[in-house]
Amino acid sequence: MKIRIKGDSLRLRLMQDEVTQLMVDGRVMDCIRFGRLPGDELGYSLVRNDTEQICAIYSGNRIEIQVPDKIITAWAKSEQVSIEEVTKNGGKDGLHILIEKDFACLTDRPNEDESQAFPNPNSYC
Repeated sequence: MKIRIKGDSLRLRLMQDEVTQLMVDGRVMDCIRFGRLPGDELGYSLVRNDTEQICAIYSGNRIEIQVPDKIITAWAKSEQVSIEEVTKNGGKDGLHILIEKDFACLTDRPNEDESQAFPNPNSYC
């Protein structure tokens, strides 16, 4: 799972196997390590559960995006590309959350494993 953070915007991109894991296990998670000490990392996860609406929780160097099961299931089992929500966060414009299926790039990218990427709809091959 890829994460992109810019201001009050959070974007997650999932490969096919991660969407499958989300449906089976109810959770996909990863982290980025900044140093060698325990706790020198930022964890992030996408969770499918019985919440009423999409929400983001930040606690203990962890970001957790919770999405209602019915929304995740509809997205995972369809051609729908993204789930998008703006949640209240105390800021003027709220927190923009975007969850997307990760498509294969149209140009070759060295050192990029796209074996589990979704087929790009703009690919003519």
